[in-house]
Amino acid sequence: MPGVAVIDHPLVQHKLSLLRSRETESHPFRRLMRELAVMVGYEVLRDLDLVERTIETPLARMEAPFLKTGEPVLISILRAGNGLLDGMLELVPSAPVGYIGLVRDPRTLQANEYCFKVPPQVADRPVVVLDPMLGTGNTASAALSRLKGASARSIRLMSLLAAPEGIDTVAKAHPDVSVFTAAVDRCLDDHGYLVPGLGDAGDRLCGT
Repeated sequence: MPGVAVIDHPLVQHKLSLLRSRETESHPFRRLMRELAVMVGYEVLRDLDLVERTIETPLARMEAPFLKTGEPVLISILRAGNGLLDGMLELVPSAPVGYIGLVRDPRTLQANEYCFKVPPQVADRPVVVLDPMLGTGNTASAALSRLKGASARSIRLMSLLAAPEGIDTVAKAHPDVSVFTAAVDRCLDDHGYLVPGLGDAGDRLCGT
């Protein structure tokens, strides 16, 4: 699918299978999400711009590559996005962090916002939106619209699972946003859940 990168590394797929299993309890579920965030995160951040600066090693002077605009901004879509946040912060520990709270109406499947707190750096740094499940795409699309309203321009969406319906929703509303995921599932059920999916990521993460 155009604009979608599926990270199909064998270790990613193995850990994703463990994450999907109904036998995986909250503690290992959290650990697996963090590990997957690190592995998928390398690919999400692969094309960050670099600039060379002069440094001194213990042996010589050299031109060394550094991130051009500083570490990217990480935006967690509450609650489940926090399961990916810790892993991403292992990659970019000084990254500014923002939160968008969105709850899905079970009847309309539309997203209602209850929290929006993002750092000012969204205007001049790459932004990575963390949402483990791209189902209908309504929540992700609403979050992307709010970020663009806050002057974000370079945005990537990171998930672990995506439905074709959600990818289509995001592609139509935000064709400039690249989607990174570990798997594209078969479809959505009548309640907007991914099939085969892994259940409710937020509930499994929090043990609720």
